[in-house]
Order: sequence, then C-alpha cells, then structure tokens
Amino acid sequence: MPLSRRFTPPMSWLTAFEAVARLGSVTDAARELDLTQGAVSRQVQKLEDAVQAPLFQRDRKRMVLTPQGAAYADRVRKAVGEIAAATIALQANPEGGALNLAILPAFGAHWFAPRLPDFLRAHPGITLNLGTRTEPFDFSQEEFHGAIHFGADDWPDTGALKLWDEQVIPVAAPDLAAGDVDAITTLPRLQLQSRPWAWDCWLETHGLTPAGAPAMVLDQFATMAQAAQSGLGVALMPDYLVEQDIARGKLALIPGAKPVSVGAYYLVWPQSGAAYPALAALRDWLATLCKGA
Repeated sequence: MPLSRRFTPPMSWLTAFEAVARLGSVTDAARELDLTQGAVSRQVQKLEDAVQAPLFQRDRKRMVLTPQGAAYADRVRKAVGEIAAATIALQANPEGGALNLAILPAFGAHWFAPRLPDFLRAHPGITLNLGTRTEPFDFSQEEFHGAIHFGADDWPDTGALKLWDEQVIPVAAPDLAAGDVDAITTLPRLQLQSRPWAWDCWLETHGLTPAGAPAMVLDQFATMAQAAQSGLGVALMPDYLVEQDIARGKLALIPGAKPVSVGAYYLVWPQSGAAYPALAALRDWLATLCKGA
C-alpha cells in the first residue's frame, strides 16, 4: 500500500537537508544550491517541524547531525541518489531505459546470451545490464529490476514467470560411463553446491539408492563438466549444457539413464516494480519465447 503524501516532504526541504548534512554548514549548502542562507535554514527548519524531531545540533557555525538526523540523512541521500540516477538514465535513453538483470552464470552464457540479440533488436531503446547472482537476494538492497532464478516459485515478495523445467542427465568421461545406470550408485558422483537435492531426486526417480555421499562438491557447472571430463566422477548436468560435449565425445551419457526435472527457471521481480516498462518488455518476450517449453 503506498504511503500517504503527507509523509513525503517537499523535495526542496530534502535537498537542503541533505546538503547541510553532507557539508556540515548552512553557508556551504546555500552556495552549492545557489540559495540564500536564510532560505536553506528555513527549509531545514520546516523539515524538522514536519518530522517532529531535531535533525541537527547547532554548534556555533557548524551543523552537527543528531543520531536521528544521521539515520534520516542516510535514507534521504539514497532516495535522492536514486531519483538523480533515474533522471540521468531517462535523459540518456528516453525511448527505453536501463534494465538491470541478475542471471545465473551457466544459464546466462549458454541459453540467455545467444537469444539476447533478438530481444535487443525488438527493443532498441532498452539498455540491458547483466550481473551474476546464484542465490536469492533482497531486491530492496540491490539495483536489479529482475532476476533469472532456478528452483521453485518461492522467492518472497516477488512476482514470477515460469520459463521452463530443467532436465538433468548423468554424464561422465566415456571410459567411466561404460556401465549401465545401476553402476551410478558405486561410481564417484559430482554435486553442484547450490543443488544439494538434485542427486537424491534423480536417484529416487530411477529407483536407486546411492552408496555414500557425493565424492566432490563444486560451485559452477563449468567446473563440474571439466571435472567429469577428467574422469573424477559422474556429473548431473542440464541437458542443454552438455549437448555439444556429448556430440564431441568429451562426455558420455550413462546408458539407460533418463532425464529428470529437479527444478525450473523463473523470471522474478519485486512486486513494486512489476510495471517497469523495460522489465515488462522482457517478461512478454520471455513468455512468448518459452511458451510450451
């Protein structure tokens, strides 16, 4: 629910307060804002009256923030900075806007990036900025408009669009993959750190019981694929990530193994930012692209 406008002081009061808080002087703040000292002092006083709390201690010519004032100044500075950044972004790109998106490393490199040219050609006014995140995060503490998330639709305080179910298959170096699917229970297994449930899910689907814990835990699919190619164990990999390695003979599918879904990919976004135009454009494009996937 949006806050009442009565809790939003005029921007002139806030900019005067922020300048005095940062510079510690009404004189310096007035010079920076091209106002008179009296005008700056009045705006700060009006703000203090509105919030009903002393924001400064007057120490001769210096203005020293009270504890309440320091906490308030930090919040105000961030808000004013966001407004300035949004204005700069709009001036630089009035037809689209920046879209800051968090992506998963392997998904971004192997599935998302090859398809991005089509999106950017269809939306030339959008500037897309990508950052890597492997775990859910608090959107209020980040500058992302959305994120590509793997797992389930359980990210708090977000909207979500399911893209597609990921299918995982067990692969190994060709000489290690010579046995049948039952041999997996005795072979060393490689596990991705962020998906500790994957092997249990896959083995249960095949009616198998593992012998002991995975031999090695890795934090990236790329590293796990290299470890599998080196003969260190069987890796449970998304099929789209190892298609080329299988075709080139670097990896082999364990005979008799079937693909199993252990989660899905989602586009997620903060509920408060659902209508952001650049995000809405990406959401519509992904919904069409992944329809029926």
